[in-house]
Amino acid sequence: MSTRAQVRFATREAGQSFNQHANAIHAQFYKHSDGYPEGLGIDIAESILDSTKIYNWEIEHLDTKHSDLEYIYYIWQAPQKTTYISIFEVQPFGDQIGECIFVGEPQELIKKYSQTKLEQ
Repeated sequence: MSTRAQVRFATREAGQSFNQHANAIHAQFYKHSDGYPEGLGIDIAESILDSTKIYNWEIEHLDTKHSDLEYIYYIWQAPQKTTYISIFEVQPFGDQIGECIFVGEPQELIKKYSQTKLEQ
């Protein structure tokens, strides 16, 4: 079974909380499988930290919506500021708002989800 996810890039802006969906995104990608935090989340964090390549992403139009997503990731960036990642767990065929299950820097994501993966 596939674990589908969208990865959205947003600019860090004053007043925008990282545990809420972004007001505006600038790029969006789709991952058909392995979209869970222990997989895709760690891949994103490692790519930000050491330029590790990420495979099997599809570029999407900014308005594309999916009804079967399980995770939505936001990568929050701005020049001269730390990059943050937010992960929302959503219910497939639901409203796609979901619960924010992680907000933090890439190294925090790796620490949290590498440990989770080891415990499984």
